[in-house]
Amino acid sequence: MGEMLTMQAAPDLGIPDVKPAIESIRGRWEPKMSSRRQHSLLQVRFAALLTAWAGERGEVGTEWRFYFLPKGERPSSLVPDVAYVSFERMPLEYGELRERPTIAPDVAVEILSPDDRRALLDEKIAMYIGFGSLLVIVADPETQTIEMHEPAGVRWFAQPLPATCAAYTDLTIDTATLFEKI
Repeated sequence: MGEMLTMQAAPDLGIPDVKPAIESIRGRWEPKMSSRRQHSLLQVRFAALLTAWAGERGEVGTEWRFYFLPKGERPSSLVPDVAYVSFERMPLEYGELRERPTIAPDVAVEILSPDDRRALLDEKIAMYIGFGSLLVIVADPETQTIEMHEPAGVRWFAQPLPATCAAYTDLTIDTATLFEKI
């Protein structure tokens, strides 16, 4: 699973296009948790923060489906709450590979919901990292903490400490502003 895969056509996994989205992990369907106010507010804040940070380097989207096609395993498809993909890794021409990328986003953001299972979250983090994500951000609105997962390990941040990472030294998340009135 850790091998970097090139972009190719995404398979039709038969996943219904419903809200909240359904993810596929090695052929096993897992419904995403329905968003609540805190989740929704954090999603918008992360999208704004990453869009400002990314500038002209790439694209940021919410609820963007990514496909993972490991050799010898069943395909998977994850829908991060927010994702950033650099133009270095994303084809510049519009089409199927941009709409249905078969790479992991450079940065994936997962915002915890009260019903999220830690084992499933850990499986998703490993999948993102294994397929090329340099950073997976996990935000917990209940504890108002951020986990910054990178290939080399994980770091935890709580208010008032800003969240930083090694992969993107110019990315700083002001935890106090992020969680304000959450």
